[in-house]
Amino acid sequence: MQHEHNVVLLITHSGDYFTIDRVAEALLKRGAQPFRLDTDKFPMTVKLQAYLSNSESHHRVEYGDRSFDTQQVQAVWMRRIWEPHLSQELAPKFRSACARESLAVLDGFWDSLRTARWVDDLQRIDAAENKLCQLRVAAEVGLVIPQTLITNNPKQAREFYQQVEGKMIAKLLRPLSYSMEGSSFFMYTSAVKEEDLIDAETLRYCPMVFQEQISKQQELRAVYVDGNLFVGALDASGYAASTQDWRRAKQDACTWQTYQLPDEIIRRIDDFMKRFGLKFGAFDFIVTPAGEYVFLEVNPTGEWGMLERDLNYPISDAIADALLARNIKL
Repeated sequence: MQHEHNVVLLITHSGDYFTIDRVAEALLKRGAQPFRLDTDKFPMTVKLQAYLSNSESHHRVEYGDRSFDTQQVQAVWMRRIWEPHLSQELAPKFRSACARESLAVLDGFWDSLRTARWVDDLQRIDAAENKLCQLRVAAEVGLVIPQTLITNNPKQAREFYQQVEGKMIAKLLRPLSYSMEGSSFFMYTSAVKEEDLIDAETLRYCPMVFQEQISKQQELRAVYVDGNLFVGALDASGYAASTQDWRRAKQDACTWQTYQLPDEIIRRIDDFMKRFGLKFGAFDFIVTPAGEYVFLEVNPTGEWGMLERDLNYPISDAIADALLARNIKL
């Protein structure tokens, strides 16, 4: 069993590649020891023990041929927490209970890492994932936001449709599923037609987010890492006629280009991140044909691999520096 020192814990799942590997490489170059913890492998493969008494406490993880004690961990990268992948031999009636208990044990385990440097703190991530709070704070720091209605009342949805002159999109506040098997249930942002609202009684079961549809010239993914910004831009004319969500567009319609945000927008993003106490965030903006920047949302554990891959942005290096408290403004 290989014992670790100077550990930086990378919290992810077994289907995660590229970004996790790039950050691990960047940490190794800086003399740290990355330890990848695939949360979906607990409890089937990852072994965890926590012993607590009035006089002492011990917390230890074993995964493959590697192990660490939590006091050896200097930093934690909060990339993903995934539901446990449990054996099919386990009766279905026990599977959900075992999954809940495993996640609860992990929740307790994170407390043993409270003295490490987190990118980012779990409670701050949870607070920042509140999309309604995001919109409020974005407006308060001076960012432009779309007109937004969240409702379970079909009548209000129809009235809002008229208010925005039929230019309306719908989306969910949270993904429908967090499991790898359930990823096909992810609902993308989509345009709303009037006939969609004639019989909208399903809103009684699941409220939805409705927003005015913003005319887009470009869509931006702005990755914020501890004061540094890495911005990629897409020409929306390549896919806007077929989809409201660039993630659904054909790959050849999405060519990332480097982009420089105005200083005023950068200052507002800085203020936004300070309000939430976050070191990392993946922002989505629309640039309108009139040149206005419209804030859509921020994902505190969002994707950035495509920007490093296509634009050679040193995002993994910036994350490694943030984890090791090397605050170098690029």
